Amino acid sequence: MSHQVDEETPLLQTEEQHKIKTPLPWRQFSIILFLQLTEPITAQSIAPFAPQLIRDVGVTHGDESRVGYFVGIMYSVFYVAQALTTLQWNRLSDHVGRKPVILTGLFGISAAMFLFGLSKTFGGLILSRVLCGALNGNSGVIKSMMIDITDSSNIAQAFGFLPLPWMTGNTLGPLIGGSLSHPADRFPRLFGQSTFLKTHPYFLACAGPALFTALAWLVTYMLLQETVPTTTSLWSLIRNRCRTILTSVHTKPPQLDGSNSDIVQGSPDDSSPLPLRALMTPHVLIATLNYATLALFDIALRSLIPVFYATPVDMGGLGLDPPRIGNILAVFGIANGLFQVFFFARLHDRFGTKVVFTCGIASSVPTIIAFPIINMLSQTYGIGATVWLAVGLQLTISIALNMCYSCGAMYIAAASPNRASLGATNGLAQTVAAFVRIIGPASAMSVFSFSVRDPYYAWAVYYFMMVLALLAIGASLLLPREMWKRGN
Repeated sequence: MSHQVDEETPLLQTEEQHKIKTPLPWRQFSIILFLQLTEPITAQSIAPFAPQLIRDVGVTHGDESRVGYFVGIMYSVFYVAQALTTLQWNRLSDHVGRKPVILTGLFGISAAMFLFGLSKTFGGLILSRVLCGALNGNSGVIKSMMIDITDSSNIAQAFGFLPLPWMTGNTLGPLIGGSLSHPADRFPRLFGQSTFLKTHPYFLACAGPALFTALAWLVTYMLLQETVPTTTSLWSLIRNRCRTILTSVHTKPPQLDGSNSDIVQGSPDDSSPLPLRALMTPHVLIATLNYATLALFDIALRSLIPVFYATPVDMGGLGLDPPRIGNILAVFGIANGLFQVFFFARLHDRFGTKVVFTCGIASSVPTIIAFPIINMLSQTYGIGATVWLAVGLQLTISIALNMCYSCGAMYIAAASPNRASLGATNGLAQTVAAFVRIIGPASAMSVFSFSVRDPYYAWAVYYFMMVLALLAIGASLLLPREMWKRGN
């Protein structure tokens, strides 16, 4: 019996199609995941030796209390440079393609890591970190490429795998940096006669991640396929931009009326990237606001947790030593990555983007409440099974927060005015998130230091964190239950 074709047929076909998941293009998807490894490996490889490196360059003049200050500056300049340039890299990827921008970013990371390992002054360290941040807009571009190769049926599955390279990189990076620093002292049989490695004791620790990034460059150049259907050469883009500027100088700008108001609202043509002003739609602003408030709370929380663990019990913390803190965070990172891989897509398909995002944001409230409870348990029972159970429960609850990043990326993709402007829309969200990641740790640590100094304000940091959580929850109320459709 044949199906009757009437006005309801397209709707029924669409519903049937949504039940069938499109298989992930594993060849390209696995390359994208491999490329994502470069950022966490290069970022985390310098963490084990950063304090000693600052001491060695002599910028503190022997003042141990200033080591943390200069380490903080060294980290911050990377995020500042990245925040100032990531939008432009993502916008450029809409025009010239994702692949050339990714190749440029990988080259910049590799060169900057070699320069970092060769630096003997604090100025050289700062220059290399600025170059690494300014030439690297890959995080947002890679997310845009993931969206390019997926559709609504498999995008949740794809983003469920995204924490996997970050988990792996955050584990391998410190191991590489810690084991390869001072190789002449650590491996005297292999490197004991090398004058170069004695005068540059951190070069090998930086060269390892730099060579890995160079390998990623080769893989990208030979195997990665471009996902932007229509691209423009960089020279043509520059020439057209100069021609537009000269024309606007010598020509009276057109009056905005009803006849050309569609230009301001954004063209529905998917083949042409829109100007930045046309991206400032309510959908884009709402998605960006949610991504920013999520990033602000999450970076403040991730900065607070290790400091809380290390602070003495009588000052409001747990008084744990660095190895124990490292083990806790390592176990959490592995558990978080595995949970995202195996459960995020299932939860998303079962409950939808809005429910998963809202529940993840709401999990911030019990996570914050757990801090003073854990401290009171440690004061009452000591560091024992009860405290470890509370710590495990807190970290387990906070896993839900990480699912919000994948949901946020989906809302950003849906908010893009057209598919050709996906990179610019993603870059706008990444830029705002980068700026809040600069102020998040500093503000949280400042309030924590204030609360530790004066027992009367011992809970000030938790009130501050609760304000950030409520801000993120309030922003989530603006998100629609059903994903936006372009043109609506």
